[in-house]
Amino acid sequence: MKQGFDNDKYLKMQSEHIKERINQFDNKLYLEFGGKLYDDFHASRVLPGFEPDSKLRMLMQLSDQAEIVIVISAVDIEKNKMRGDLGITYDVDVLRLMDVFKDRGLYVGSVVLTKFSGQSSAVTFKNKLEKLGIRVYCHYEIPGYPSNISLIVSDEGYGKNDYIETSRPLVIITAPGPGSGKMATCLSQLYHEHKRGINAGYAKFETFPIWNLPLKHPVNLAYEAATADLNDVNMIDPFHLEAYGETTVNYNRDVEIFPVLNAMFETIYGESRYKSPTDMGVNMAGNCIIDDEVCREASRQEIIRRYYDALNDLLDGTETEDAVYKIELLLKQAKVTAADRKVVAAANQRAAETGGPCAALELSDGRIITGRTSDLLGASAALLLNALKELAGIPDEVHIISPASIEPIQALKTNYLGSKNPRLHTDEILIALSSSASTNPNALLALEQLAKLKGCQAHTSVKLSSVDLKIFKKLKVQLTSEPKYETDRNYHLG
Repeated sequence: MKQGFDNDKYLKMQSEHIKERINQFDNKLYLEFGGKLYDDFHASRVLPGFEPDSKLRMLMQLSDQAEIVIVISAVDIEKNKMRGDLGITYDVDVLRLMDVFKDRGLYVGSVVLTKFSGQSSAVTFKNKLEKLGIRVYCHYEIPGYPSNISLIVSDEGYGKNDYIETSRPLVIITAPGPGSGKMATCLSQLYHEHKRGINAGYAKFETFPIWNLPLKHPVNLAYEAATADLNDVNMIDPFHLEAYGETTVNYNRDVEIFPVLNAMFETIYGESRYKSPTDMGVNMAGNCIIDDEVCREASRQEIIRRYYDALNDLLDGTETEDAVYKIELLLKQAKVTAADRKVVAAANQRAAETGGPCAALELSDGRIITGRTSDLLGASAALLLNALKELAGIPDEVHIISPASIEPIQALKTNYLGSKNPRLHTDEILIALSSSASTNPNALLALEQLAKLKGCQAHTSVKLSSVDLKIFKKLKVQLTSEPKYETDRNYHLG
């Protein structure tokens, strides 16, 4: 895959820039991390060369100065809010993130429950964390937030929140997902630190939109597509333009909240160091793009993928038509259509020819591989086998898994496990392939090609089961599906 982003340059430049920002304050900086601190797959897709754990690796260079505070909304805990990309609830993701950070040698200082009002699920989670020896702090909803500044910046506002005890100069405020209350947590700490005579600072690390790329650059449009359900809109930062005569890009929520933030800074400190939302940011990603056209094309493809995701979510009832309409507009602005995704036509054409579900995958060299549904295999399982055989140079007519070894698995599924579908899913075909590898050299050779599927594009003519979706994700295949079910039944088993 072509690279459009210099990850090593990014790690060095970003860590140095954050050190400079720490030194601008009393050796205490609260850094709000927007987006995902770990496994940022969106960034890796639109900026080829950006590693999903780049931000975490960058922080590892500051590990002796940094501690992490994880923020989670008590309201989200009560609602069992899910991370769509991982399929786990936010509270479970807090535990996962803590393990990830600790495994990388990063210090996790505490967890903060925001919007806390005694929710039973949040209390249960708090007790669980404390039994694990984790410090937990509670922050509360403030009437009139964020407009009633005189109440917010007072002992009856931020003053009622628990003071988070920290011990290092750089405090990373992160969360499982958006709307968790990261910014409010930072501002609450500034208030408490100021009362203790510490002139702590605040900065924001938000990868997207990239402030020094054009407003309608496909990378920035792809960010809008990714947040279509949040109604985020990229816009020129009017405060930065007025203060410096320089055009930069930010997004509507940061621009809208800036006058309030500025007023809060002035109330706490007597003055504000920042003249614009762009001033608050520390993101250096835009300076590390080495091939603009590669990033543009990757972002165009991401917008198409987001469009298909929105269509499938609409089919499930988890998304609104407004989000679909918004991404359709972004497709027009990026001057692309679904036809610009090669695997879409390949899968749908094969489906029309065979009269059943089909799938297509584009290898890194541009070759298109397809798979169809058969008595033994689902279309996705057939596609995986065909792609691995192609990569291994194994002729199509050569069996790398004996049909005789598949039949007992089908019998197990239907006779003992209650499945109505005898065809093998992707996970089952990979297990069967692994079993065959011990006695069949071709099976072993095919299995060794799995890593080469990373970053490949795929499309299926019908909506996939959750099992197949998870396997494609684990293989890092960038998948889209037509927004229609394989059958006309009302209940669709995941």
